[in-house]
Amino acid sequence: MVKWFNATNALKDGEIRMMKREYLQQDVYTALQERLEFIFQEFDNIYVSFSGGKDSGLLLNLVLDFQRRHYPNRRIGVFHQDFEAQYTVTTEYIERTFERIKGEVEPYWVCLPMATRTALSSYEMFWYPWDNSKREAWVRPMPNHPYVINLENNPITTYRYRMHQEDLAKQFSRWYRLSHGRKKTVCLLGIRADESLWRYNGFLNRRYCYKDSCWITQQFKDVYCASPLYDWSCEDVWHANFAFGYDYNRLYDLYYMAGLNAGQMRVASPFNDYSKDSLNLYRVIDPDVWIKLVGRVRGANFAAIYGRTKAMGYRNITLPEGHTWESFTKFLLDTLPARVRDNYIKKFRTSIEFWHETGGGLDEETIQELIDRGYNIRRNGVSNYTLAKKSRVVFIGPIPDQTDDIRSSKDVPSWKRMCYCILKNDHTCRFMGFGLTREQQRRVEIIRRKYGKIEEFELNE
Repeated sequence: MVKWFNATNALKDGEIRMMKREYLQQDVYTALQERLEFIFQEFDNIYVSFSGGKDSGLLLNLVLDFQRRHYPNRRIGVFHQDFEAQYTVTTEYIERTFERIKGEVEPYWVCLPMATRTALSSYEMFWYPWDNSKREAWVRPMPNHPYVINLENNPITTYRYRMHQEDLAKQFSRWYRLSHGRKKTVCLLGIRADESLWRYNGFLNRRYCYKDSCWITQQFKDVYCASPLYDWSCEDVWHANFAFGYDYNRLYDLYYMAGLNAGQMRVASPFNDYSKDSLNLYRVIDPDVWIKLVGRVRGANFAAIYGRTKAMGYRNITLPEGHTWESFTKFLLDTLPARVRDNYIKKFRTSIEFWHETGGGLDEETIQELIDRGYNIRRNGVSNYTLAKKSRVVFIGPIPDQTDDIRSSKDVPSWKRMCYCILKNDHTCRFMGFGLTREQQRRVEIIRRKYGKIEEFELNE
């Protein structure tokens, strides 16, 4: 067991001593029980999205315990989206979990080809787990269980070949509703607000909630997502695992022995933006899988060696002699394949137009600093994208080459920020503030055309 617990965290007189939330005067475990009761009362179909990580694993165990005690006649689903490339101990944990619960739940272990972002290469925006045309290069064999969903055994009628990974998860929820009597359906996610400012902001600024519950949002007609662990801390999660004696992914033990802190321990695709810096850990923790990773996705070995260096856009990058950030950005764009280059150009143009015509919300301190430094800006009303209703600022004339003289430069546009996106292989331009939207508008139009009639029917039925 990872030794993050002391004697005061252990069971005492049969009670679980969780951290108190002063603003609620209620511990997180009791709050979760009330949320689960609300969910089981409100929704006809319930399934848990189980990734194999600590949060979703704990949520699955807690939901099953609640269901056994209070709703023994209800049957929930368990959805696992398999990304093929992962640590062996993660696969073993998922295998153990499904075999343990398969008799009391509806298990769905999905191994279908899907477009998954990669941040390892300037030449590829996506790789495709379980791609049938790359069978000989698969990192591991296809799981062999009756509940495994693949191209040979696929009941998901809303699936489209090589669809985006987020779309696959959403379309599974739609199919789950359609295949369960078209009744109100909810997917339970192990998402917590303290994992990142982005997730915290997502809960805090959520515009559309379900019956005043900020942790439940609608996806489609009668299809919802819920995050009942949203206010749990990392300590709460491990405390509960220890207190209840739940099984967990032993990868966290290996991470701990490798010297990682709790915030660095992630169970995710090894090729995405969050994992590339720690890709080199595969060499030490799981060398057999590492050999397969090198041959599976372009740039894996390079990212493992240089993932935390300037070569991958880590920390400060030195501008080549004779270049401005604008000229260096355009030079880098000329070196890229047409598809990748066009993706960056489209996002850069969108950003430039936004800052010239609409403007972004900035703090008054930052605005005054821009004025004091001589930047040519003007106010343009109040931003609707910020909870504090910050003033919108429009840049007059060219976008700045760099804004290193501004303390809050991360909120201000510049060619340097665009350049960093290319060097980081940040195809979604998250570093510039773009959300995690679908990268290609063409893909969106295909989905809309394919499912548009279904959506229109469902919204009016």
